[in-house]
Amino acid sequence: MDSITQAVLGAALQGTVLGRIQGRRALLYGAALGTVPDLDVVIRYADPVSQMTYHRGFSHSIFVLTGLALLLAWLVAWLGKRYWPEKGYRWPRLFLAFWLVLVTHPILDSFTVYGTQLFWPLQFTPESWAAVFIIDPIYTVPLLVTVLYAGLRGLAGRAVPWMAAALVFSTAYLGFGLAGRMAAEQRFAEALQQQGVATSEVRAIPMAFNSLVWRVLAKTPDGHYYEGVSSLFDRQAPEMQRLSLNPELAQALANDPLHARLRWFTDDWLRYDAIDGTLVVTDLRMGIPGNYTFRFNMAHRDGQGQWVTDTPTAWVGAGVSSMFNLNDLQLIWSRILDQQPPLPLATWTTRYLGEARP
Repeated sequence: MDSITQAVLGAALQGTVLGRIQGRRALLYGAALGTVPDLDVVIRYADPVSQMTYHRGFSHSIFVLTGLALLLAWLVAWLGKRYWPEKGYRWPRLFLAFWLVLVTHPILDSFTVYGTQLFWPLQFTPESWAAVFIIDPIYTVPLLVTVLYAGLRGLAGRAVPWMAAALVFSTAYLGFGLAGRMAAEQRFAEALQQQGVATSEVRAIPMAFNSLVWRVLAKTPDGHYYEGVSSLFDRQAPEMQRLSLNPELAQALANDPLHARLRWFTDDWLRYDAIDGTLVVTDLRMGIPGNYTFRFNMAHRDGQGQWVTDTPTAWVGAGVSSMFNLNDLQLIWSRILDQQPPLPLATWTTRYLGEARP
């Protein structure tokens, strides 16, 4: 999730557990501690594939963060006993607060589609539960409002119960998102089944800033995929298009360890395109049809027409800026309640997929 959400989640948690002891400072300490796992962004890697796939790694491990919470709780308990005995700092309460603030950060990240290595150093496929978009006001605003209220009014009176209520609501909203994802996947799979299409994998991803309208992907055994849109309020079959993953192009990267890592990180939701002599690999999980957040140049054709593996570079297209394209956003939000007109999936794909910007 975005940094503001992680900060207010940390503030609400520490304020709820330690607010009676630390007062307003609990909000500041919790907000700061809640953003600690994302400090791995300061590490610079040699290429964008490594940058993407090593983010949310060791710093998001529940094992590492549990160890950090133990260390912090011991340190603060020792300092409290020595310098602030009147505060009543106790190790179990401190550990609970620090552990909740730290560990909920990667758990919340796991509810997005990006991929979080929750169990690092174990090499499981990164957790990618795709229940909420990376920025979701319905999740964040109740936490933000109650934290601001607590900051203004102090943590006596109603502030702590209000923050606790916001935490319960936000947690329930994540469950709502998971249920919505499963429903979207089921509707899409049933629509394909009615067309006689066999699928090997189906997954849904929330579209921009909401958990009501979903972009759904379905792989077929013949190397194609279907991409479509389904809303919670749909009464008709979802609109969709059939496209090729172009798996034959992946053979050029068969011995490339970065390609292997990208396949692992994305659970192999990759598409391959040959564009102007460049092999472009696309992570299909994030973005809108044709305009995906992560695309990489990974090989080029030499003078004999053979593919030569390159150090990956970012494909320069519309990318993440499309999240703030007001025309596209208006269409997406209108689609929540009404299937007509359908989203212009083919138009977006034609417009964005082969487009590069200087």
